[in-house]
Amino acid sequence: MQLASRIMVTLTAAAVVACDHATSTTPDEKISLDPALVAQGRDVFRFNTFEDERFWTDTARMHEVVQAAVSPATALAVGLKVDIDTIPQAVRDAIAGGKVDLTSPATTVTLLKLGAVVGLKGTVQTVNGRDTLVRLGITCALCHSTVDNSFAPGIGHRLDGYPNHDLNVGAIVALSPAIPAALKAILNSWGRGKYDPRTNFDGKNLPAVIPPAYGLSGVRREIYTGDDTVSYWNAYVAVTQMHGQGSFRDSRLNINITKSPDVVTPLLPALLAYQLSLAAPKPLAGTFDATAAARGKALFDGTARCSSCHAGDLFTDVNQGILHSPAEVGQNPAYALRSVTGKYRTTPLRALFQHAPYFHDGSAATLAAVVDHYDQLFALHLTAQQKADLIEYLKSL
Repeated sequence: MQLASRIMVTLTAAAVVACDHATSTTPDEKISLDPALVAQGRDVFRFNTFEDERFWTDTARMHEVVQAAVSPATALAVGLKVDIDTIPQAVRDAIAGGKVDLTSPATTVTLLKLGAVVGLKGTVQTVNGRDTLVRLGITCALCHSTVDNSFAPGIGHRLDGYPNHDLNVGAIVALSPAIPAALKAILNSWGRGKYDPRTNFDGKNLPAVIPPAYGLSGVRREIYTGDDTVSYWNAYVAVTQMHGQGSFRDSRLNINITKSPDVVTPLLPALLAYQLSLAAPKPLAGTFDATAAARGKALFDGTARCSSCHAGDLFTDVNQGILHSPAEVGQNPAYALRSVTGKYRTTPLRALFQHAPYFHDGSAATLAAVVDHYDQLFALHLTAQQKADLIEYLKSL
């Protein structure tokens, strides 16, 4: 595979099973989770690179870029996050007091040495008397964790499973000196919070919104096009996007990647357990009008017909094996046509207040835009009050 088609970064939390049409361990119901396995999976999710340093360091040379040119200010500007819990109190105080140079790449190296940059794992050694970044890899948390900004914007306590919609994945990867100009143009066009997991196979440029990795328990098919199980998609990402040292195959897409030894697969049961343990956040009291939301629920189940597709406790009919043509849901068919289904699955409605924009391509910036889209598509003729009530209900989920 040519270098230009291989240089990509992660879209979803890493992988679970690397085999044809892998089956999910949680098709329709919530399951009991082993706390020890969940704890192990948390470490995998946050800190394990599956040895993808072989790509991000040896091929893409991202460690050179960070060492030379990525200051904390630059890192925060492209959406990288800093875990305040890994930073000693004395260093926190120095940062708060303006005594740490946030414009120096050397400070970024120090943060990597502390394990403080969410989703990045750096190996730092003393070379010629100074800390030097010699290896760099990525983890699941790069795209699927953020922080609560409790210390400063972009710096705080981890929030695993939250999509990092501040993250400009393409701009970060485009810094690699190994990337040709044509691919740089694609990467730089994506913008914040978007990623294209197919570009390295078909060369097209149709980035999708990074989805949340919480609220997965019970959801059979997680990805926008419903290609297969949650397990399947995670395996696809870990091997074909993160470039972990594992194996993945799907004859439908003519993908057959085998790496030996496979260091990915043995870690995946624990990783899945942690993923399934991540509950969707609940909206805070006062962030929606409860009375209006009650009226909105009646509309959701009745006049607006939302529950005909957003069915059951998971608010999706995908567990019934139902997918929808692009025309049915009023979406651009281009992204779906790159998949094995050619269709879209009904998105489970979880923590909608937290992860705008909406639809696979982010074409609806607000919940109001979502409601307007379906009001027009299905000729519902909702009144302004009905739309407002429906939005309050969606904010309550």
